[in-house]
Amino acid sequence: MARPQCDPMLTARFTAPAVPKTLVHRPELLRRLTAGVQGPLTLINGPAGSGKTVLTAHWAAAGGRAPRPPLWLTVEPDDAPGVFWAYVLEALHRGGVELPAGVGRPTRAEGVTQSFLVRLAAGLAESEAARPVVLVLDQFDTAQPPAMTEGLDFVLRHASGGLRIVLTSRTDSLLPLHRYRAAGEIAEIRHADLRFTHADAEALLAEHRLDISQAGIRLLVQRTEGWAAGVRLCALAMQRSPDPEAFVRQFAADRTTIADYLLTEVLDAQPPATQDLLLRVSVTDRVHPDLADALTGRDDAARTLAGLARDNAFLERVDASAWYRLHPLFAEVLRAHLRQRHPGLEQQLHGRAARWLAGTGRLNEAVVQAAAAGDWPFAAGRLVDDLAIGRLFTGLEAEQLNRAFAPLPADAPGAAPALVGAAARLVVQDLPGYEEAVRRADSHLGPGSDAAARLSRAFLGVLAGRATGDPAATERAAADAEHLLGVVPAPLVAAHPELRALLLAALGAVRLGAGRLDGAQSALTAAVDACTEPATGPGTEPGTQYPLCDALGSLALAELLRGRLRRAAEHARASLVVAEQSALPPERRSGTGYLVLAGVAVEQDDLPAARSHLDLATATAAAGPRPEPAAVVQAAVIGARIAVAEGDGEAALAVLARLRPGGTAPTAGLPAWAADALAVAESAAHLARGDAEAALRVLDAAPSGRPEHALARARALLAAGHTEPAAHELAGLPADDGLAAPVRVGACLLRAEIAAADGRAGEARRKLAEAVDLARPADLRRPFAESGPWVRRSLREAPRPAPRHNRTAEWPTGPDGPPPVVEALSARETEVLRQAARMLSTEEIAAELYVSANTVKTHLKSIYRKLCVTRRSDAVHRAQDLGLL
Repeated sequence: MARPQCDPMLTARFTAPAVPKTLVHRPELLRRLTAGVQGPLTLINGPAGSGKTVLTAHWAAAGGRAPRPPLWLTVEPDDAPGVFWAYVLEALHRGGVELPAGVGRPTRAEGVTQSFLVRLAAGLAESEAARPVVLVLDQFDTAQPPAMTEGLDFVLRHASGGLRIVLTSRTDSLLPLHRYRAAGEIAEIRHADLRFTHADAEALLAEHRLDISQAGIRLLVQRTEGWAAGVRLCALAMQRSPDPEAFVRQFAADRTTIADYLLTEVLDAQPPATQDLLLRVSVTDRVHPDLADALTGRDDAARTLAGLARDNAFLERVDASAWYRLHPLFAEVLRAHLRQRHPGLEQQLHGRAARWLAGTGRLNEAVVQAAAAGDWPFAAGRLVDDLAIGRLFTGLEAEQLNRAFAPLPADAPGAAPALVGAAARLVVQDLPGYEEAVRRADSHLGPGSDAAARLSRAFLGVLAGRATGDPAATERAAADAEHLLGVVPAPLVAAHPELRALLLAALGAVRLGAGRLDGAQSALTAAVDACTEPATGPGTEPGTQYPLCDALGSLALAELLRGRLRRAAEHARASLVVAEQSALPPERRSGTGYLVLAGVAVEQDDLPAARSHLDLATATAAAGPRPEPAAVVQAAVIGARIAVAEGDGEAALAVLARLRPGGTAPTAGLPAWAADALAVAESAAHLARGDAEAALRVLDAAPSGRPEHALARARALLAAGHTEPAAHELAGLPADDGLAAPVRVGACLLRAEIAAADGRAGEARRKLAEAVDLARPADLRRPFAESGPWVRRSLREAPRPAPRHNRTAEWPTGPDGPPPVVEALSARETEVLRQAARMLSTEEIAAELYVSANTVKTHLKSIYRKLCVTRRSDAVHRAQDLGLL
């Protein structure tokens, strides 16, 4: 058969493309396609390379699960209506569809008559009612003439179910889709549905025999945003790369086949004016029509951007706003093309964008654009004048801002560039670089300088004082900052809650390190309040998640040092929850929350939990910021106490030896309380080795007025057989109300033991009962385990106390169950854990849940972290204890 004008039919247009050998099976999309053809219209819509045709061809090759195999027709952009309908008739004929002879055939390429469309619709309705025809129209885009689309709509609506159409299209069809939606007669598979998931990308890479880490796959999906062609092209390039894993981290889109694809399939398909707009707006992460007009000097951006988004030209609207964003790979290719086509224009465009964004109050974006333009006075000036320098240290944009200022020249003139340069150095803990930059800033600043600049300088002084461990300098800078906070306009201060939160969190940490617990608690509580929006609750102020996590962790440590275990654990868990919920990156997490939970577990004599928490604290600290000296000391003390509890005094001494001069930990110039804490821990290690005299020598070499020191000395004296000096040491302790609970309990136990040795049995029993009552609220058990044989024997022989407060009161002789879960398990994690409880292997769990083995491993790692365990069997037991299974 010939089409109008006697051109031969192209057989290739009736054949679905071959399914790729490296096919990613997508059962959910195939199921939706099968369900869709139960109605008249199925639309598969997405940009070039999104996998529309591959998905449809795969479905068609399997027969489509329709009454008859689906028919295929590839539509060409230059098809005239008459040509299109001639090809439709030929597709029906080749598919064995018998139409009445009276239907006829098109006679003109320019169009068909309404009578022909009526006869075709009637013929389909009459002859195929029992076996409807499913016709795939591949590449049916808006470039088709309106008459063709109107004719297709007419036939589809009047074929009485005899015809069902599957359209694949880069653009939204001119068919009246709203009518089909209102009638529930359309199934749609859109770009968001076609995007490759992590599992899809993993399956494709496996088909290419590429062994890429889970992190590498996540990065690949992130960079390509699941664009199917992008993932496939990367996979092919990775096969040729000597280091596929490194390729994912380093590949530049403009130097790969991705660039050729996007330039040919997307950019070159646009008219010259649209190409120019796309090249110019590529300098911004997102673009508003007014910003686009400012970059092009024209006034047609609103219409052009809307059309590009509608046509899936790798530009999409941001939510329901007036803003748009380019696909990141397309933007990368466009920027490279811009540099090649218009050298020097990119920097000018960045400068225009910076001023437009600043004029609309979009500070972060304006600063980033100004930095890209190399306009350092404007970029730094906006950050300082707006009192936004704290955003370099916290918030979602911190990493982006620090990258933007990385090229800032050291000799950039003015106070603002020097202050921002100092802040950037402080972020990476480059203290010499900070000092040099801050000296330059000081040379420009004076009493008459802008208050925002002077406040920024004081703010940096507080953070630098924390980094250098200088309490006096920190307090001076904090006093200056507090004064200037009252000078700067209140609305400006209110707009940047992160500044006050960071100031107070740093001040509280410095006071904590100096052993000033009351002052630390005051500052840290104020820091938490600064992160709180009264109307909606804590952690809701923008950009305050990091100081909130930091302040809660320091508060937890302060409460631990006071012996308030329940409050310490509450603050520690809250700190960890903030870190998880706000997705703080590893380099922003301190590990203090885990450290405090380890300390609490030690006091409660839950050694497995203590060890697990301490391991998590160590791992987190290794990836995070430089640990505070106080946290380093506390980690050593807790590690030593765990070793002592396990009966290994030598291991405890080895842990503490790392903090001596010449060791590996940053403990030079420790405050008196920290040095004494180490001495007390070392004395306990010597007692565990049975060397009471060595324990006394350690304590006497560093005399201290701390109650913990007196208690440790009394314990060592009693172990050495010096009962009267031990009693005298205990008599010097402050009134009970001024002592931390562990010290009060320990003192009671020593007094009970001394009374028993003196034959005062009644006094001994009273002191022992008092110790139990004091220990019960905080579940303190470790002091009893550390006490002498008499105490442990007396506890075993004594009767159990009666229940009180609706809880069975127990003598504290062992752990009271596992610690609370840091964060609830998700439904999928719970299901993985249930399968693990059945003793299934990772691969068997994957098969049961229809996921990959790597996905199961990822869930297990999350389960271990949340349940504070390191092994699968421990996770199952812990979950059973907590009633999760």
